[in-house]
Amino acid sequence: MQIVIFPDPVLKQSCEPCGEHDKSLKRIAKQMAHTMYKNNGCGLAGPQVGILQRIVVLDCDTESNEPHPVTLINPVVVETSGDDCKENEGCLSFPGISVPVTRKAHAVVTYTDLSGHKCTIEGEGLLGRCLQHEIDHVNGITMIDRCDPIDRLQAIRDYDAALAAGARPGDVSIRAKGER
Repeated sequence: MQIVIFPDPVLKQSCEPCGEHDKSLKRIAKQMAHTMYKNNGCGLAGPQVGILQRIVVLDCDTESNEPHPVTLINPVVVETSGDDCKENEGCLSFPGISVPVTRKAHAVVTYTDLSGHKCTIEGEGLLGRCLQHEIDHVNGITMIDRCDPIDRLQAIRDYDAALAAGARPGDVSIRAKGER
């Protein structure tokens, strides 16, 4: 699988729900997890690999050296709460940059797992942010859409410079040639 890079229009499309009995989802999820790990990501949504379905793979376990991917089929953010937190986010589809994005501190998400069970996941910090970020992707929303206008303009300039400097998925900070 290849990472879809902005400004590919697939990143702006809202995804279709996954079929409840789609046997290909396990294979797709495994390939997505492999692609996510290979590119040092902690989350990956269907459109980021050209799949316009509501599927997300994430692994925000920073304490273990072993992979623990979680696959969310047809995820829906049902609640966000807590303080607004503005933090830098990176994205595999925007190599070479991170941008300040304001999100709620806590998120609650419902989804179906690969066995067909209805589940709920909730989290704060990295997990809460990742849940919101990846579900934005399946809704056709990118991280720069969540930036305030000044930060968005700077992000696009930085992104263009990062691409010119050779940024690849997984890179979160690339300096343009000649920049210190």
